[in-house]
Amino acid sequence: MRSTKKMRSIRKTMWLPMLALLPMLFLTSLVRAEGMSIADTVVKMTLAEDVSMDDAVDSMLLRANALNFKMVSRLPLSKELEAMGVETKRIEIFQFCDARIAAQMVAENIDFSAYLPCRITLIEDQDGKPWLITLDLDKVIQMADLAPDLKALAIKVRDTMMEIMTAGANGEL
Repeated sequence: MRSTKKMRSIRKTMWLPMLALLPMLFLTSLVRAEGMSIADTVVKMTLAEDVSMDDAVDSMLLRANALNFKMVSRLPLSKELEAMGVETKRIEIFQFCDARIAAQMVAENIDFSAYLPCRITLIEDQDGKPWLITLDLDKVIQMADLAPDLKALAIKVRDTMMEIMTAGANGEL
């Protein structure tokens, strides 16, 4: 009985990573049609040599808090995979949001909901090098036909995400 409950729990949690990746799957099909690669749609930062992955996480969480940008979810994807018997390097997805800005964007156009909340992935590549990766919001801002006030808010979100990532990459507390 216990094992059945555990399997149901694992099946349920398997959908969380997939749901988190849906906006990227949509964006991937869009950019291929325009001749871009998936690498053209993201911003990547490597961690400074003296910054551990745990230090990067602490720095991102502290900076997000200082900027009043709420972490709404943390998905330890590598732990989920390990629980299923899949060997993997570290992968964690952090989701941040300013609910007021999100509400304004969705009120303008419900399609923006596919990009919510903003994500930063902490990932160790096959060579053991740690990275922070997020959606290139400049690309989204360029595609969107935003009123000036909403464009200013989108730029604020982009700048906040970049500040959170930079703090993480440099281990800034």
